[in-house]
Amino acid sequence: MAEEVKLFGTWASPFSRRIEVALKLKGVQFEYIEENLSNKSPALLKYNPVHKKIPVLVHNGKPVAESLVILEYIDETWKHNPILPTDPYEKAMARFWAKYMDDKLWPAATKVVVSKGEEQKAVIEEIQEQLKTLESELKEKKFFGGESLGFVDIAANIIVFLLVAQEALGLMEILTEEKFPVLHEWYQRLVDDAVFKECVPPRERHLGFFKARFGSSTASK
Repeated sequence: MAEEVKLFGTWASPFSRRIEVALKLKGVQFEYIEENLSNKSPALLKYNPVHKKIPVLVHNGKPVAESLVILEYIDETWKHNPILPTDPYEKAMARFWAKYMDDKLWPAATKVVVSKGEEQKAVIEEIQEQLKTLESELKEKKFFGGESLGFVDIAANIIVFLLVAQEALGLMEILTEEKFPVLHEWYQRLVDDAVFKECVPPRERHLGFFKARFGSSTASK
């Protein structure tokens, strides 16, 4: 019997896009279901009754929620093209840095698009401190996981969304080649990756999304 794999997500969410990247890296066929978060479907509420959020992966009728949890589930279910290291210490470090993206970088990224003036400048400085930390961790590696796209790189898609917001809202430059040469080179490698590129929202639509949602209240003064 063929496997049934469904992904409930929204096109502009970095969290559901993470799952698309992982599934496509693994070559797993799946049905994508676009959710309207202002009018959530009965299916989404059924499969994620606790948080009522996307993304949700449904594999043969069994739902898994939360993007980092889903990524690990995918890696353990479909063993080929691994995205997590096999070494226990390296795996723990990958989990640590992926959680850093969600616990540190994402809250600052969401704050910067709704702040302005001096507050916004302070948030950008906070983000750049976080990017400095990531630059130190990346060092001379091609990707956070080594030679190929891995768990931390997929979690770091937050940076792509942050830079689209920067462009759409006219924020001061956040990730410059001068300040972050290693991370800037990694970013170019990431967005040039064929699978990753396929899972990034269409640029003009994404820019329009940020302008429509945040443009009126976030211009720096």
